[in-house]
Amino acid sequence: MGKSIGIVCGSYHKMEVEQMLAFATDEATKLGMTIGPVVWVPGAMEVPLAIDRLLSNEEVDGAACLGIIEKGQTQHGLAMGQAVIKTLLELQLKYNKPVGLGIIGPGAEPRHIAPRIEPHARAAIGALV
Repeated sequence: MGKSIGIVCGSYHKMEVEQMLAFATDEATKLGMTIGPVVWVPGAMEVPLAIDRLLSNEEVDGAACLGIIEKGQTQHGLAMGQAVIKTLLELQLKYNKPVGLGIIGPGAEPRHIAPRIEPHARAAIGALV
């Protein structure tokens, strides 16, 4: 039996992330993985806690996160992205389980989003192999 994975989705860009989830689901199926919990959170800042909760479940072998951190007029997105990624790396080590990063950005501009939806979603799942 394949790996059981959880997925955390940021709802701030819900339409785009729903597309990412569809590609991630397709990729997981192709790789023989079972998708367990899919958790929706408001944005990137809430991703680490949701990933922590998923990875603490013995039945979950790994988790992926999907979302978008757009470029703003301040450094907020960059700072948030760095904090989120650092925490996700720490969670991988804490649980010895992989975390697939499918967050577009930080610093994504609107023109960057559409071409990255599929590759980022599939890569996030591929990282869980």
